[in-house]
Amino acid sequence: MEPVMDYTGGLGQRPQNAMVLLVDDQIMVGEAIRRALADEPNIDFHFCPDPHDALNVATQTRPTVILQDLVLPGVDGLTLVRAYRANPATRDIPIIVLSTKEDAVVKSAAFSAGANDYLVKLPDSIELVARIRYHSRSYLAMLQRDEAYQALRQSQQQLLETNLELRRLTNSDGLTGLANRRYFDGYLGAEWKRALRERLELSLLMIDVDHFKSYNDAYGHMAGDEVLKKVASTIAGCCDRSADLAARFGGEEFAVVLPGTPAGGVRLIAEKIRRSIEALRIPHRDSATAEWLTVSIGMATLMPERLDSYTLLIDAADRGLYEAKRHGRNRVMTQ
Repeated sequence: MEPVMDYTGGLGQRPQNAMVLLVDDQIMVGEAIRRALADEPNIDFHFCPDPHDALNVATQTRPTVILQDLVLPGVDGLTLVRAYRANPATRDIPIIVLSTKEDAVVKSAAFSAGANDYLVKLPDSIELVARIRYHSRSYLAMLQRDEAYQALRQSQQQLLETNLELRRLTNSDGLTGLANRRYFDGYLGAEWKRALRERLELSLLMIDVDHFKSYNDAYGHMAGDEVLKKVASTIAGCCDRSADLAARFGGEEFAVVLPGTPAGGVRLIAEKIRRSIEALRIPHRDSATAEWLTVSIGMATLMPERLDSYTLLIDAADRGLYEAKRHGRNRVMTQ
């Protein structure tokens, strides 16, 4: 089957018909225009003799052109034109006003009200058909552009959401939902550079779940995974600022980056985390520290001196964690 050009200016399997809505109280005018369009291919016709129903009929029939008489019983034609333009369903439909005479003042008022064209009735059939086809093509092309634009916007939004989800998955730990080790290393490195540039302190917490191996042995690995999720959620909930980053460092070990936080503030956050996890009251019958699950936390605060030495902060927090374990666990200590 040969493709044909439709009214939107594109190639399609069949043309899309123009729909003409005539609003005129004179039956003779309606019949005359119906006859003028009767033999025209791809033009449908609908007649509305009652101007009070015009807006409702236009909304239902969804015409591509409205032929609108200016002199109507009980309704001012220009007021009706404005009503079309104020209605979301009809505001973009082309309107050809029909007048009894060529009057510059009336014509200007019609265009000001929102009309697209002006004809003296009854117009020549050839001219009427030509203008109907012109305005229908323009309107259908606009609809096609709007639909294509909306489809493009939806596609772009879906792509953006997919990319954001992929980025989240790339940067997140699959079990706990916290930042993963890769993202933690990049974030800590970036914050180290910023702290060096702006002469700020940078702090870090290293957190280890006490006796986690014995917990797994006693309760099973599934229960151990659930515990890690609860611990991670508790740690994240204790980080109040958007700049603070909670991450899973590896296994049962977590880390919290605290940019611009002095040592005193770091200790308060660390104690809040430790107490909040202890308050979960997760039974740990094989713990040598307490009857509940607990954590040990090492803290460190440094003023960066060299660009490539952010691992010094990790080492310092690790030494604090070692001291916390050495002194009995379930505590916060610095090196």
